Amino acid sequence: MTGKRLSGVTAVALAGILMVVLMAAGCLGSQPSGSPASPSQQITVTGSTTVLPIAEKAREAFEDLYPSTRVLVSGGGSSVGVRAVGEGTADIGMSSRDLKPEETGMYPGLVTHHIADDAVILIVHPDNSIESLTLDQVRGIYNGTYTNWNQVGGPDLDIVVVGRDSASGTREFFAEYVMNKEDFTKNQEEFNSNGGIQQKVSQTPGAIGYVGLGYTDGVKSLKIEVDGTPIEPTLENITSKKYPITRPLFMLTNGEPGGAVKEFLDFIMSEEGQQIVESADYIPVQG
Repeated sequence: MTGKRLSGVTAVALAGILMVVLMAAGCLGSQPSGSPASPSQQITVTGSTTVLPIAEKAREAFEDLYPSTRVLVSGGGSSVGVRAVGEGTADIGMSSRDLKPEETGMYPGLVTHHIADDAVILIVHPDNSIESLTLDQVRGIYNGTYTNWNQVGGPDLDIVVVGRDSASGTREFFAEYVMNKEDFTKNQEEFNSNGGIQQKVSQTPGAIGYVGLGYTDGVKSLKIEVDGTPIEPTLENITSKKYPITRPLFMLTNGEPGGAVKEFLDFIMSEEGQQIVESADYIPVQG
């Protein structure tokens, strides 16, 4: 009788130990059936803050479509994106400018993927009465020739010049296309993102800045005068190149892409991906 009781206790103890072992091994269904599986692969995307809104919106839709893949997106500027993909610390680099000759020499395997078009928009505080500028006036503001808005048809108000830092592809494009490679005024306040410029200009009555299309909330977008006609930066005028400051946007890979990286790029170039481009206020290049 005593022996049988001891055997029963031993059996219960053994069952308890087995239960603990199985739970630790995850064999008893500790994860509810139907819960999403953990991502089994990861893509890293980094670079231009101009391209960033497209990548972030595409990431959300792509991860819904491919739940086994996680896409990590970060900014930093076009130069950061080129270097990261060239040195293999990112799968995809983002750039709002063409590759420089020294970059193609340093990273000869880089492949550019033209995913969208954009325009550089001049922005001022909403209370500023100025409506348009010529490219010569814009250049004069950024090289320090004009320091008060009344010198270019605006109010008697000191101009606060706001621009991007040296890692920015938007700055590179602006320096070449608008500044004709003239030096920027030393009084320029520099920011490392489009969002930083947008916030500064929205809070500073005398400020002027330049940003990509996706960063015009809370600020006034200026028209650019071409042959005496003010051209508004509308999608129609940008697509037709009537608005003068337009540019292509790129994603970069080191060699032809494969696997999940190719799937992500193919998704951005698909009908759904190009609709995401348009929803982020950029210009689709397909369809």
